[in-house]
Amino acid sequence: MPCTHGDMIKLPVPSEGDKRGAVCEDCVAEGSRWVHLRRCQTCGKVGCCDSSPRRHASKHAQEAGHPVVTSMERRESWSYCFVDELFI
Repeated sequence: MPCTHGDMIKLPVPSEGDKRGAVCEDCVAEGSRWVHLRRCQTCGKVGCCDSSPRRHASKHAQEAGHPVVTSMERRESWSYCFVDELFI
């Protein structure tokens, strides 16, 4: 079954330049560390992945109702829907 949240994607996939220097601002504010970064495809908020201790990207998706994120890691160009649990 395909992802049903394509209408929530408002931003283009980030360029390699967009990814350079990206941080999880919530982790920075809390003095925490992250493993990988994800960007909300609705509003652009960058958060840490679910392998990170604080899981800010999925927390934002749940609280804001923005289900689709994309990887902010270099040379990665995938997106993921938290609600449908699908890579897109």
